[in-house]
Amino acid sequence: MEQYDLVIIGAGPSGYAAAMRAVDLKKKTLLIEKSVLGGAGITNGALSSKTLWELSRDMLAFRKNLDRYHMQSPKAVWKEIQLEVQNAVEERVDLLKSHLHELQKNLKYSPYIDFIAGEASIVSEHIVEIETSNERLAFETENIIIATGSRPRYLPNIPIDEKHILTSDGIEQMDDFPKSMVIVGAGVIGCEYATIFSGFGQTKVYLIDKGDSILPFEDPDVVAVIEKNLEAQGVHIHRSSSLTHMERKNGKVVYKLDFSDGHQETFEVDKALVSVGRVPNYENLWKEAVPIKMGQRGVEDNDTKTSVKNIYAVGDITADINLVNVGELEGRYAVEKIFGTPVKKLVYENISTIMFLNPEVAGVGYNEKTAQEKGLNYKVVTTDYSTIARAVAKRNTQGFIKLLVTDDEEMKILGMRVVGEQASAAIQAVALLINMNKGIEELAECVHPHPSITEGIQESVRALLNKSILKSGLLKDKVNCYCYNCEKNERAMI
Repeated sequence: MEQYDLVIIGAGPSGYAAAMRAVDLKKKTLLIEKSVLGGAGITNGALSSKTLWELSRDMLAFRKNLDRYHMQSPKAVWKEIQLEVQNAVEERVDLLKSHLHELQKNLKYSPYIDFIAGEASIVSEHIVEIETSNERLAFETENIIIATGSRPRYLPNIPIDEKHILTSDGIEQMDDFPKSMVIVGAGVIGCEYATIFSGFGQTKVYLIDKGDSILPFEDPDVVAVIEKNLEAQGVHIHRSSSLTHMERKNGKVVYKLDFSDGHQETFEVDKALVSVGRVPNYENLWKEAVPIKMGQRGVEDNDTKTSVKNIYAVGDITADINLVNVGELEGRYAVEKIFGTPVKKLVYENISTIMFLNPEVAGVGYNEKTAQEKGLNYKVVTTDYSTIARAVAKRNTQGFIKLLVTDDEEMKILGMRVVGEQASAAIQAVALLINMNKGIEELAECVHPHPSITEGIQESVRALLNKSILKSGLLKDKVNCYCYNCEKNERAMI
């Protein structure tokens, strides 16, 4: 029986990253994938949906510019959109395949990496079996990393068929733009798809929201911008509503809602998208003799280590944050933990995120809701995009920068949200400072390119230091600083 230092089950973002780190450390590694290299990070997930978002954003901007020149807007062709998404997915998968192939040909790397396409099963703590298309294989290994990812969550009372009632696995396989669509779930993914389909301008979108507002984990000022734009694009938000029934009827989708004020309504649409989270892929992955503990949301892990001493879990199969960048981080970290000591501890508080909405929303660290839940006193500055020359030049000043720091002399950065054009490009410097546990002085005097969105971050920092060009509170809703006292639960302008 062939032996390995490490067997990795799943070649999505976390598994592939883990394998490449093991290659760095010259450990004999077997990577196993039963479906497609890249996993849901590429197919029916991050890359494919974000390609849809980019195309939708282009179409929305195109329509707006045509209005400016009094020209009639053409319609997007779904088959062409679908083909572009498929091309993006194939490009990325081909890149990973080519890279893996070159690794296995290269004498420097080939002793450390093998790949098998098949379905794996952990028979014991050190034995992994693989069922391929024509044989069953078994291998011995010192260590195992589980990186099998996740799939869309189904609700028991919704008859999902991936034709009329869909999840993200089926949404890209539609024959055409539906004339109407309801989205169940007003979290990040639901709001992203509402943004995408309303942006193309050919689908009336309905969004079911159990609460009073979408994105319930975000601050109200962030939510207000996104809600305003969704509704401006024709999205109807069913606020304070509960889905009580959904069925396929005569080629349509009929759904019934109970509202918090006691009344009921029934609606009919062409398609429904169920976006209520994801569940880990672990079924039939290990035998009963392997005592891996499961929690309510996935495999229980302590710093990527499972209840079995030589088996680790990374990515969406755990109860941690389900993001591609987090999965890659966990995969690399687990390998370093197995074969040595990681240089840095694995932390989740300062992960950079982006929500592909209209406009995009980038974040790192705490927002006000989180800071208040943790009982922190803080200072905050908000700087409107209308004060940033680059945003003015782009003729798109909707959005703002919001920076939280500790309410003391050090003013260490707690978190930031950027809502607006190029938000994701503006956040990384602050993410680095948070990771380094630094204050804001470094940003105050850094010379930023002009004009750029990051100049707005610099002006925000200067406002907190009382040396801004635009003084806080003088221009209504442009630049404002205030402090929050946790014990008193009150704000005070600075």
